[in-house]
Amino acid sequence: MGHPLVKSDGPAFARPSPLAVVELLKPITWFAPMWAYACGVISAGQPFEGRWLEVALGVLLAGPLVCGTSQAVNDWYDRHVDAINEPDRPIPSGRVPGQWGLYVGLIWTLASLAVASALGIWALTAACVGLALAWAYSAPPIRLKQEGWRGATAVAACYEGLPWFTGAAIMASALPDWRVCLIAALYSVGAIGIMTLNDFKAVEGDRHMGIRSLPVQLGVERAALLACVMMVIPQVVVVALLIAWGASWHAIAVALLLIAQLVLMRRLLREPRKQAPFYNATGTSLYVAGMMVSAFALSNFAGTA
Repeated sequence: MGHPLVKSDGPAFARPSPLAVVELLKPITWFAPMWAYACGVISAGQPFEGRWLEVALGVLLAGPLVCGTSQAVNDWYDRHVDAINEPDRPIPSGRVPGQWGLYVGLIWTLASLAVASALGIWALTAACVGLALAWAYSAPPIRLKQEGWRGATAVAACYEGLPWFTGAAIMASALPDWRVCLIAALYSVGAIGIMTLNDFKAVEGDRHMGIRSLPVQLGVERAALLACVMMVIPQVVVVALLIAWGASWHAIAVALLLIAQLVLMRRLLREPRKQAPFYNATGTSLYVAGMMVSAFALSNFAGTA
């Protein structure tokens, strides 16, 4: 049955334009998993010679394919929420008509599995987990996004930990070093804070549709404080681990990036809702810079116990 605010519930034979499909896949969201994948590639400490095709296919898998799938699936199942929060999105505006939002999600899922299968068992395993989370996040009956902690954790894993693991596994042609997996996991935990800040823009629509995001559950101010704590603690642990592993200069660099984030967090906490976009453009950039610094530190441990 159609929804009065969703124009896409129209003739099924209508087709979206390529530009509308690209917008549905939200290219702006691809950067995070592609960056995490690059961190994984670097952290493996393996030479690139003769492996550029694998690296390129991994970038395609992490960003346009798996992340693109998650965006299409989320927009399809959130089309009624978007009719309130973002009515100009491709589906509620009618630019992706009929069932095409769902079709794109299915086609991109199959394309993701095809590319992942060409990259080896570990890449395929990570892609299967990521795609399962992408569908479970948005689609009933599971719909992880209905509950704040589960939803934020799933997205953080798909944006940071899984792409990092995939890049390292592809380069190592094996299960990555335990230190690589640990650092990737820590940055995934920190990314829960980033995902929480991203939910600020949708508080009204989420509340209206019964989506219990962390800002809806806790209120924006408390959610902002929690987000900051979630981002800070894993980075403190990363600094401590790098020092323990003998990567002192890398640890200092990550610590300095963290200090800069703390300065920006003070501004965020004064006016969380207003300052969240600013922090996402500045503090989050410092966070992901620390990821790459950590990846270079890990690359020095390749082949060591």
